[in-house]
Amino acid sequence: MHRRAGRLARWLSVALIAALMLTGCGTTMLDGRAVSMLYDPSRAGGLPASDGPSGPRPDAPAPTRTAENSDGGPVDQLALQAIDDLEQFWSENWNGALTGTYSPVAGLVSYDADDPNTPQVCGNDLYGLSNAFYCFDADVMAWDRGEFIPGAAQYFGEMGVVGVMAHEYGHAVQAKAHLVEKSTPVLVKEQQADCFAGVYLHWVAAGKSPRFALSTGDGLNHVLAGAIYIRDPLMTQEEAILTGDAHGSALDRISAFQIGFSGNADQCAAIDMEEIIERQGDLPKFLSYDSYGDPTAGDSVIDADLLNSLMNTLGDVYSPDNPPAMNMEMASCPDAESISPAAYCPSTNTINVNLPALQELGTPKSEEQGVLLQGDNTALSIITSRYALAVQQERGIPLESPVTALRTACLTGVAQGRMAEPGSPLTLSAGDTDEAISGLLTNGLAASDVNGVTATAGFTRILAYRAGLSGDPEQCYERFSA
Repeated sequence: MHRRAGRLARWLSVALIAALMLTGCGTTMLDGRAVSMLYDPSRAGGLPASDGPSGPRPDAPAPTRTAENSDGGPVDQLALQAIDDLEQFWSENWNGALTGTYSPVAGLVSYDADDPNTPQVCGNDLYGLSNAFYCFDADVMAWDRGEFIPGAAQYFGEMGVVGVMAHEYGHAVQAKAHLVEKSTPVLVKEQQADCFAGVYLHWVAAGKSPRFALSTGDGLNHVLAGAIYIRDPLMTQEEAILTGDAHGSALDRISAFQIGFSGNADQCAAIDMEEIIERQGDLPKFLSYDSYGDPTAGDSVIDADLLNSLMNTLGDVYSPDNPPAMNMEMASCPDAESISPAAYCPSTNTINVNLPALQELGTPKSEEQGVLLQGDNTALSIITSRYALAVQQERGIPLESPVTALRTACLTGVAQGRMAEPGSPLTLSAGDTDEAISGLLTNGLAASDVNGVTATAGFTRILAYRAGLSGDPEQCYERFSA
């Protein structure tokens, strides 16, 4: 977040340990889900939102495919089971969704990145390469059973492994459907694969896979956490041009995944740079420079001055007749719960703040510190959401319901989208929206009602916020009107 004066310079170090990757891919022939179902607080991508078992089914059939160089252990068995599931999915759902002809991936290779004698794949030495990948030229998928796949399982569950395999299979789908060329930007390839992931995993979450189950609550939340984790590191525009290897921010990756999970394979195939640029809108993508010429991530210290600047900015965005006040201490409220680190009290029209707790939540941290991404906008998006409750009260809208929670997330997105525009006292900086969606997933407070009650599915909380980023307040009121 950028203040016009006194911004802080900070490099964000994003862990790039491949063993923590999780994103999937796939396609489905399901009818397009109705918008009303997509934004139903009791659903996720049109499916009932609930916790439950996620992972291999106890009665799942044994794998039928084999992998070259496999050790026959449980890691490879899980990966091969995922391949079988993907092959069934594609064989049943290809025609009518994609061009070209479907055929299974020709070759599968398992390797241990710590083994100096590991085989070459597509001319590449795999020793030290902790990864999973698809080779276009040879129609081969390979994965590291030593670190990469176990890491995905450790941090994101066994469905993390399924997500890894599904994402890489998505690159095979691109080749077989003739969707990409070698000259196609990496970002387009990755966004399509993330989208295909969503379609496949919707099929799994709908209970159609004979091998895996995925709950739309905690299970899907783990998938989304993986998408946040594998975001691109923050960099300047010059650095991005030099690398030429953009895979997408957390918001990019989750938005592509949600297109697939809420839609169909043809929507994934339609993703190109024009669509991506339109979806990104005017949100900042690159690090800016401070007065010394050094890159700055824009994270600011959460203090009274910053919060007052935010309140002024929100007043400009929402233009309420009776703006709420802010109290820098938590206080009891006769008609709402006092939820830390910030709560809105309707009877006094006041946002009460536990400043130390808010500062802790807004302290920049990443997975290197053992937490999912957080920063100043993790905290400021919560304050924004409490202001949005005040705006709703002024319109005479009830503040206690799951629909209120999603409407609040949408209105929060509206304000943050406006803060991407130059000229306001407080403007978004690169990475701020990633911090917001991380908070929506982990604590959900920016998508909660006046008593801190959130919508069940992190998927739907983020979807509502995204709707606001590219919309306006009236669209939020219309979409979340119940």
